[in-house]
Amino acid sequence: MTRTQIQLPDELYKRAKAFAVRREISLAEMTRRGLELFLEGFPSSEIHCDSWRLPQVDGGGIKVPLSKLREIAADDESTRSLPQS
Repeated sequence: MTRTQIQLPDELYKRAKAFAVRREISLAEMTRRGLELFLEGFPSSEIHCDSWRLPQVDGGGIKVPLSKLREIAADDESTRSLPQS
């Protein structure tokens, strides 16, 4: 087992110490359990980035050049701003 020191804000230390006393465990044991619980919530760092690939999105086959898309948007905006009779 490795021995280490940590620094805690006074209020956090008081809360942690009181919690440990209520559970009748040492602050060290409570800290070990807390770290184990915390680390269970995150995936292992052994996952290699090489296995991850950017997801491919199927755009449905519709391809509109950006310049044409701007025209379509401008036309739509002008149509929407016309008063309806």
